[in-house]
Amino acid sequence: MKPIITIFRIIVGVLFIISGLIKANDPLGLSYKMDEFFEVLHLHFMIPFSLALSLIMNAFEIIAGFAVLIGYRMRFFSFLLLLLIIFFTFLTGFALFSGLIRECGCFGDCIKLTAYQSFWKDIILLVMILVIFIFNKRIQPLFSSKTNNAVMIFAVLFPVAVQWYALAHLPIVDCLPYKVGNNILDKMKPPPGSTPDVYETVMIYEKDGKQQEYTTENYPWQDTTWKFVDRKDKLIKKGNAEPPIKDFILNDFNGNNMNRAVLTEPLPVYLFLVLDVSKAGKGWEERMKKYQQMATEGKIVLMGVTSSSQEAVEQFKANRGITFEFLQMDGTAIKTAGRSNPCLLVLEKGTIKAKYHHNDIP
Repeated sequence: MKPIITIFRIIVGVLFIISGLIKANDPLGLSYKMDEFFEVLHLHFMIPFSLALSLIMNAFEIIAGFAVLIGYRMRFFSFLLLLLIIFFTFLTGFALFSGLIRECGCFGDCIKLTAYQSFWKDIILLVMILVIFIFNKRIQPLFSSKTNNAVMIFAVLFPVAVQWYALAHLPIVDCLPYKVGNNILDKMKPPPGSTPDVYETVMIYEKDGKQQEYTTENYPWQDTTWKFVDRKDKLIKKGNAEPPIKDFILNDFNGNNMNRAVLTEPLPVYLFLVLDVSKAGKGWEERMKKYQQMATEGKIVLMGVTSSSQEAVEQFKANRGITFEFLQMDGTAIKTAGRSNPCLLVLEKGTIKAKYHHNDIP
């Protein structure tokens, strides 16, 4: 039994450390996924705590992963891991069987898993952790008490440092479709070799109070006893032709689409992303005024992008002393494009050349 427990410990420990590190690299990403779960589960009162929960959960995954690997306080950590994996299994099961959430975000945006893959991954981990929990008394510490304590101190401080950096700057590794080097127009196209969704037209007819579905090839068009009710398109084969970027839609406040003008502009385009003007960070104002001057001189094109209302934007501009115009875009797209509020995106003919947290705007 001991070799099995050892193998399970290695698998569980390594997976939890990897999972925690990937999400600690982008704690805001997990908080946005939590918001999605809270919305679907009607737990709106939890949304203000999503970032704090994200930070704690990411750190705990890494800490627990190290604890399992070195056999540190196994009774305590095996119990907490068991509770955590039961919770994860519930979430991935809900995502799979409800169909309301496509991805659970278990490995962040760097390793995409479907709801099906995430659920069965958690089922396997649940079995392993259950074995570890039952036989936790057989697990001996890998190192001396002093060394184990040093490893655990590192396991606590490391995720704190990584997540602090990600929030104060940007994720160390950008796994999003808006990463530097990507062309937005290219990423708005389906991936090469992908297949589109396949639909079948279904005709609904009624006879003697009963409705029946037919295809376009066998519907009873000659039988007048059947009454046509409706037609619909039924998905019969799911494709994989969804583009990485599908919600980049820039409009001015009059509703005019500005995508083409922005993405084909020959001058460098600086997009100042402000998800919510009422919650925008500070300290960037003087630097942005210099870019504003460059735009006035015709050296660059500078535009703000927000999901806030026009009235809120005008008040924001007056309070911060800026004059450049703002466009509107869906909040989800802004959160995906820039993991800070505000965030500066630099484009050259649609290609992302640079991305800056508002603390790092040069």
